[in-house]
Amino acid sequence: MEGAEFVNKDAVRRRIEEVGIIPAVRVSSADDAMFAAEAVYRGGIPIVEVTLTVPGAIDVISHLVQNAPEMIVGAGSLLDVETARLCLQAGAKFLTSDGFDLDVVKFAVNQNTVVFPGALTPTDVIAARKAGSDFIKIVPCGHVGGDSYIKDLRAMFPSVPLIAAGGVNQKTAYGFILAGATALGVGKELVSREAIHLRQEERIRTLADRFLGFVSAARSHRTTH
Repeated sequence: MEGAEFVNKDAVRRRIEEVGIIPAVRVSSADDAMFAAEAVYRGGIPIVEVTLTVPGAIDVISHLVQNAPEMIVGAGSLLDVETARLCLQAGAKFLTSDGFDLDVVKFAVNQNTVVFPGALTPTDVIAARKAGSDFIKIVPCGHVGGDSYIKDLRAMFPSVPLIAAGGVNQKTAYGFILAGATALGVGKELVSREAIHLRQEERIRTLADRFLGFVSAARSHRTTH
């Protein structure tokens, strides 16, 4: 599979929609980040969000882009345009943040790059959509009503693709997709610190496959009911 297939913005957006899982790698070293990214990829998830809280995150993004061209590598926890620019120069294919920063969204739109800011309230969702966001990440949705909150937002904004994040785990993943989430942002519940520390690749691969199964099953249920 050639990496060039996913350089196009529309292709990146479609791939995120198809896979439905965005693993967020929020770890304490560059080596840990690369191990985690490669493990989820081998588990069947060709997408990874490297958060800017990772030491040397931009170098990690660059390394993954160069060495795993078939993986869609994005930058997370962005706070400003200058950092976003550096991430794109390193090869990031999407930009995301934990809140709504209008300047970052505008920058991504101007650069023809997939962007999904964090949002929580209906007002946030409207502002993020008007700014040109491709998806809107509802975070931390697990603490403000869980899947029922996603369902309510879907009723208000049926045409807005929502990503559920913050509180997504093995017990809640199915429910979030069933409630209408387009995709799930999953962090430590998929790439746990213990599994990374102990280099338990098989454990991460098993969890990746399990989360993909939750997405597939919930989507099948939605289309048949």
